[in-house]
Amino acid sequence: MSETDKPTFVATYDPEGERDARLSKRFYKEAASAERDDGFAIILDDRELKTPGRKAVRVPNAELGAAVAAEWEAQASHIDPSTMPRTRIVTTAIDRVALDSGPAIDEIVGYAGTDLVCYRADDPEELVALQGQAWDPLLEWFAGATGTRLKATRGIIHVQQDDDAPRQVADLLHEVDPISLTALHTLVTLSGSAVIGLAMLKGHLDVEAGYAVSRVDETFQINAWGEDQEAAERAAFHKVEFDAAAEVLRLLR
Repeated sequence: MSETDKPTFVATYDPEGERDARLSKRFYKEAASAERDDGFAIILDDRELKTPGRKAVRVPNAELGAAVAAEWEAQASHIDPSTMPRTRIVTTAIDRVALDSGPAIDEIVGYAGTDLVCYRADDPEELVALQGQAWDPLLEWFAGATGTRLKATRGIIHVQQDDDAPRQVADLLHEVDPISLTALHTLVTLSGSAVIGLAMLKGHLDVEAGYAVSRVDETFQINAWGEDQEAAERAAFHKVEFDAAAEVLRLLR
């Protein structure tokens, strides 16, 4: 196998599964981004980064290229894919979403049907008030942005949303580029809210505000009862993923 034929390493990482302890050794000295005719490539020494599907990695601007390259430059003696969420968003977009955006759109639309911001606590009233303060303005924004209004309810009984809501969300998502759509999907699944994700996509919420409104329940519980170590570690991992996806959206906006 010639030097140019050697596969460039790109791994995937399942945050819900067991972490693979057999990490590949870092095989390059420097990582950088370079402009090409079809976008910006990620260069590992003299080789272009490729996706797991063996496609050339291309991003549309220098800022996102630098952010992805920085993840590779930050690797130590071994390459840990769990520390490269921007890379995973980009490669997933190229290998999967660009070929068929339907599954990602369907999942996001599904979240709009059972959105976090629509399901409120029965009690205590302090939590009910906090949810209203955080989420009512988002429902107003969503109504203005999409022309359809989502219904909110107390408790866990399912509320059937009007048919216009999923159609409006789907129509909006079909206009989103694959990398942004992949980043949005990450935000929606982490937050449990298509409304929060769309508000961040459109620049209505920044990353800190978006994360805060997605954690109203958890923050209330922590303030009332404290937080155990396992929950704190899981939240810290999710925050890293959330921040990375939000940065990708911001750099592409």
